[in-house]
Amino acid sequence: MKTIKHWAGAIAGLWLTLTCAHAAPPPTEVFFKDPDIADVRLSPSGRLLALTSAKGLGRVGLAVFDLSSGKVVRAAQFSDGDIAQVQWVNDNRLIFGVVDESNGSGRPNGQPGLFAVNPDGSDMRQLVRRMGKPVITDGSNRNERLLDWNHRLLRVPAPQPGKTGDEVLIAHVSNDADHIATPLWLNTRTGRTRSLESQAPPHTIDWLTDSRGELRVAVTEHQGRKGAYWRGPGEQAWRQLYDTPLFQTPFSPHSVDDAGQLYVLHTPSKDQQLVLSRYDVERGAPAPQPVVTAPGFDFWGQMLNEGGGAALGVRLTTDGETTVWFHPALKALQAEVDARMPGRINRIDCRRCGQPDMTALVRSYSDRDPGQWWVYQAQPPDGEKPWRAVGRVRNDVKPAEMAQMDFHRTQARDGRDLPVWVTRKPDAQGPLPAVVLVHGGPWVRGNVWGWRAYGQFLASRGFVVIEPEFRGSTGYGHEHYRAGFKQWGQAMQDDVADALRWAQQQGIASDKACIAGGSYGGYSTLMGLIKDPDLYQCGVAWVAVTDLDLYVSGSWWVRDDIPEAGRQYRLPDMVGDAVKDADMIVANSPLKQAARLKRPVLLAFGENDLRVPLAHGKRMRDALREAGNEPEWVSYPGEGHGFSITSNRVDFADRMAAFLAKHLKP
Repeated sequence: MKTIKHWAGAIAGLWLTLTCAHAAPPPTEVFFKDPDIADVRLSPSGRLLALTSAKGLGRVGLAVFDLSSGKVVRAAQFSDGDIAQVQWVNDNRLIFGVVDESNGSGRPNGQPGLFAVNPDGSDMRQLVRRMGKPVITDGSNRNERLLDWNHRLLRVPAPQPGKTGDEVLIAHVSNDADHIATPLWLNTRTGRTRSLESQAPPHTIDWLTDSRGELRVAVTEHQGRKGAYWRGPGEQAWRQLYDTPLFQTPFSPHSVDDAGQLYVLHTPSKDQQLVLSRYDVERGAPAPQPVVTAPGFDFWGQMLNEGGGAALGVRLTTDGETTVWFHPALKALQAEVDARMPGRINRIDCRRCGQPDMTALVRSYSDRDPGQWWVYQAQPPDGEKPWRAVGRVRNDVKPAEMAQMDFHRTQARDGRDLPVWVTRKPDAQGPLPAVVLVHGGPWVRGNVWGWRAYGQFLASRGFVVIEPEFRGSTGYGHEHYRAGFKQWGQAMQDDVADALRWAQQQGIASDKACIAGGSYGGYSTLMGLIKDPDLYQCGVAWVAVTDLDLYVSGSWWVRDDIPEAGRQYRLPDMVGDAVKDADMIVANSPLKQAARLKRPVLLAFGENDLRVPLAHGKRMRDALREAGNEPEWVSYPGEGHGFSITSNRVDFADRMAAFLAKHLKP
């Protein structure tokens, strides 16, 4: 029987359940090295499979597998970068970017550019320049139309019946403060561009299109105001939907279907979560009845269709991802997959969806398994079964050795709903020493159910991991998000402490705990040690904001990548005004309060970080030294706001584990 072979070696077969009671924990590399399979994509016809992997190679390359013949071709490989963001333009053309982080996330690896290639590896063409990389020429004039790095992909149009389009929709993003996005059609074979016959609304920074790439929504932003404009099928003029202050938008455009219908995200009332509704252009308001709601969660997902026509279903995320299919054949397939692989999330991506010759790609994963890829063919080639394994995302991860991740809801001290994630080994007995892991952002959702490297690593070392979705986090309602404004070190910090106290009251966590996090999570780590010194035995802060005044005000002497418009129109409302809220900023700046920090601290920074420059780390280190509390310190050359070199990720994780073990003794 034929099987899908990895082009650089054999891909692992079925997932095996292994017992490993009392075994030594997995090596650190298991958690922090790059995945064996980065991504898998079906072609529009479902006949071909594109796969990216670095298995057996130094870099992530692109291979294409023919599901009918079994033929495998290495389509693209680079010596100075890893292939990412692969998409099919049509069955005879793929596009992708190339990212080089081998020297660290802070090196000038820049934008990934854009490349195109045929599935057999022929007719490779660079379309958009990679930032910080020279153009490699072959002596021809193929690069004479090469676009500069500040062009980004907007849309790959869905294939239309009887047509083989080679064009994709891109946007030229200006380098000025407004970052105006000008759309262009780009031919992936010739490199030629053509402009759209459309007069864009002023200050357009983003677009929404239908599946054919027709511009339908323009999003604008300028001088602290945000706007949206709509243009229906066959229309040339733009109709303004709103123009409001930045944080007072009535809704957010979400998607457009091929029937010319706009879908928006909005909050029906102050205490509700975001819902997805059709927008009534004539009434100038979202329809009264939402299309999709997710009680307790903001709608976060997408309508599923295959290039047009009626929606096949909707995919959304609550505590974990789920798909609701409208099409009976896809409902049946989902039920079959879930029965074959119970207790897991089984994401289906189909071609010829619901037809007798349907092909589907399935990624099956759980909190204890990063995942495995499968292909289903309703009409498989002769000699083949309908189901074939493609491979596992991480071959060295043994699910039976991994921890369990659970979602809880409790209340903060002021009665606010407080979602909390808990990760611990399923056979753990009684309260465990705790690591409170605070997510970065902070204006993001911290977690979704699935395998997570840091949580799994810390749980494997004997800790229970507590991860709060403190106020300011997204995903749990607009009011929960807005409640975090101007609350750095205050109510946001109280939520973190309340999550730990809840876990201790529930018998999940012992009275021994440390706090850890990166970026905002690093800030929260330091403020937690300052504000609640009796609650934590130690703290681990990496790429952490330490000087709150430097963060909100900037400095001529410290270069960062925070745009001036962000400091002028966003940070004063979200964090604090440098002048009006000066006392609050001082009171909640770890640097200014360093003398109050008495617990042991591990600080880690990237030396090339532009989001939180190294000055934050050095100033905090010096302030702690002056206060008589010498921190453990490490900085990584070339790294930016996060550690991309595998050896650095492993080194930092080992330092963190040793530091936590010293102070918590799991």
